[in-house]
Amino acid sequence: MSTIKIVAILLIVVGIAGLVYGGFVYTKETHEASLGSIEMSIQEKRTVNVPLWAGVGVLLVGGTLLFVPGRKSQ
Repeated sequence: MSTIKIVAILLIVVGIAGLVYGGFVYTKETHEASLGSIEMSIQEKRTVNVPLWAGVGVLLVGGTLLFVPGRKSQ
């Protein structure tokens, strides 16, 4: 399997995941304090929304790379 086909399949999977989940959540440490033997940290959950057009676009690019034949070298 060629590298382009592998990339195309990965793009299709990422596009489908973007359409199904619509975003992802991650945790970020924002503040940290140390008072002697006591240590404190604050973690915030952040949400990143993936736009519908981005998921469809990635899916279309992956499908195009997978199904359109590439050039053959001579």
